[in-house]
Amino acid sequence: MNANDVAAHWESNAETWTIYSRAGYDKYRDALNTPAFLKMLPPVAGLAGLDLGCGEGSNTRAVARLGARMIGLDIAPTFIRYARETETQAPLGIDYVLGDGQSIDFPEASFDFVTAFMSMMDMADQREVLKGIHRVLKPGGFLQFSILHPCFVPPTRRNIRNQAGEPVAVEIADYFDESDGRIDRWIFSSIPEAERATLTPFAVPRFHRTLATWVSMIVEAGLTIEAFGEPMASIEVALAEPIVADTRIAPIFLHIRARKA
Repeated sequence: MNANDVAAHWESNAETWTIYSRAGYDKYRDALNTPAFLKMLPPVAGLAGLDLGCGEGSNTRAVARLGARMIGLDIAPTFIRYARETETQAPLGIDYVLGDGQSIDFPEASFDFVTAFMSMMDMADQREVLKGIHRVLKPGGFLQFSILHPCFVPPTRRNIRNQAGEPVAVEIADYFDESDGRIDRWIFSSIPEAERATLTPFAVPRFHRTLATWVSMIVEAGLTIEAFGEPMASIEVALAEPIVADTRIAPIFLHIRARKA
């Protein structure tokens, strides 16, 4: 699967994804993943940042509100259209660009930092992406990205629940299967069941890599890993949003920060 195929899948997802995520149905993002990512993020006020795989711009806007001068890049035109419309309605100084993360078309040393919220595991050639990030980072700049945790969300994963429906364990398999372009089909599970039945599931291309592969790719790109994060819902968050309670059993997301020397 190449970048054009990835673009086609994400363009097919973009309309429904934007409507329902903006309506509050992306519970893992809103209740846990984005808050944890922002808590781990170094101070960015006054810095120039690139948000890679920005989607409809929700997380780009969150970083911009911390004082960064942001550019958002995404491969799906519908995502970019929605992001630009929101920027027009509520300006934060963000420039949204249609483009491919595998060939980041910005001059060398353009950015103080790069973020990538849950996008890099869906890119076909992460080695090239990481090399491109290294090129556009200024010396001393950093990359911080989030992905599905390679150890606990490999190609095959199943929650195990008790009789009360509470998560108590996870079953995983195919960790070493780094097949390219597997299509995961799903929809936000918090959408009411009757409404979900009327929707076409997302078609999400996945390029799973083991943890060892991720580390080696980052190092080969010339970046030095300086922080890992594995978000876990607090008891309070899990009670408020039971859908994220399974992150108290094992992490679903991995956050990595790496720096250019």
